Amino acid sequence: MPFLTRYEDDPSKPSVGSALKDMAVRAVAPGFLVFGLILAVGFLLVGPLKSFGVEEEGVNKDLAGGRTSTWDTITMLWSHIGNTEYVIGVAVLVALVVWWRTKQWWYAVVPILAISLQATIFVIATASIGRPRPEVTHLDPAPPTSSYPSGHQGASTALYVSFVLMATRISNPVLRRIVMVLCAIAPVLVGYARLYRGMHHPSDVAMGAVNGILSALLAWGYLRRDRAGDKAGERVVAQTRA
Repeated sequence: MPFLTRYEDDPSKPSVGSALKDMAVRAVAPGFLVFGLILAVGFLLVGPLKSFGVEEEGVNKDLAGGRTSTWDTITMLWSHIGNTEYVIGVAVLVALVVWWRTKQWWYAVVPILAISLQATIFVIATASIGRPRPEVTHLDPAPPTSSYPSGHQGASTALYVSFVLMATRISNPVLRRIVMVLCAIAPVLVGYARLYRGMHHPSDVAMGAVNGILSALLAWGYLRRDRAGDKAGERVVAQTRA
């Protein structure tokens, strides 16, 4: 069954118990591998590759040197797209609307699962790594978490990549493309804003994006889907041959 059309090819309703089991086996368990990847790269960045952090900080310094009041305001808005309260609010709102329109709660929970996976991995990883933020003036209040990985980038990427996947079901081709493009651009704007505002190194943003993308993909594939259409076709063929 094609990965992108799995919820269209098999719209059958799972029980809550089976959905939770699938979630544990197909999303949470693989999430430990994602966590291991994020953690391993983080320990390299604060250990053997610590000098790399000094070099990449030049990107932050270059951006800080070119700051203007206009771009300070613009990037402040872009940065807010990745705020925890914003991401949670949008995820819940979209999930409720999708549930209302499709009557498929098991499909509507995809963005909520995506940001939950991302957030869990982020919180444990950032507490374990403890990487300091770039040595430039910070335009945003620094949260208690460390610089690596970027939570704003991870949250926005998990949210909007899950929206891109969900948008593939929009029947109107023009609207589908518009939604997919806008959702794909959103986390890019967040990443640039976090660099511009001195809150993260480029590698923090990059690994935040990796966390978000993998979390969204795990969330999209969390539920087992049967090849109902193929099985029906096989039955027809078998009956014809008989």
